[in-house]
Amino acid sequence: MIPKEIFDFLVELSVNNNREWFNDNKEKYEMAKDAFEEYIQMLIASVYSIDRSIGHPHAKDCTFRIFRDVRFGKNKQPYKNNFGAYIAHGGRKSLYAGYYFHMEPDNSFVGGGLYSPDPQILKSVREHIIENPIKFKSLVDNKEFKKHFKEIHGEQLKTAPRDFDKNDPNIELVRYKSYSAITPISDEQLNAKDIDKKIMDVFTALKPFNDFINQGVKKTLM
Repeated sequence: MIPKEIFDFLVELSVNNNREWFNDNKEKYEMAKDAFEEYIQMLIASVYSIDRSIGHPHAKDCTFRIFRDVRFGKNKQPYKNNFGAYIAHGGRKSLYAGYYFHMEPDNSFVGGGLYSPDPQILKSVREHIIENPIKFKSLVDNKEFKKHFKEIHGEQLKTAPRDFDKNDPNIELVRYKSYSAITPISDEQLNAKDIDKKIMDVFTALKPFNDFINQGVKKTLM
């Protein structure tokens, strides 16, 4: 079960997203951050039990900073209203498909895959899909995958990627800019006693998809 102080802090932050409030409540933040990292460390162990390719990353290497870069965006809030962690070989900076947990009031979700990859890695993954379309389709059409994920998440190109045959019968499979999948988690689910099982059910369903995507990733990295 996820410690309640994490969610309570995020609720307060979402309505007080300014430096003055944050500085006045720095102790609450530190407690919530530590509790989240402890939870992620437990989650890493659970993920390792189904996918040993992640190795043994530390929670601090998997969790994202709460501080936002406000220099270029329209949103000038100094802090994210969420805690997030990417569990993969190498942590949050990993080039491999992995497992993601996002905790935010009214906007939590769990999932993973390969999000916004390096162009060369994306090309390698696309080539792997074109070479193995039947296998890829069987993964995204799998009953357990469909149970948790409606579709591959993210933007698609309107035409064929560069260096790919636009007349290939499977060209629609390689128009994605990312190969990730997510499923929403309600606040009620997030605070329920069985949330650990819910998250791991999603990760377990995602694992064969990640395995396939990572076969394409490795062709570039090895």
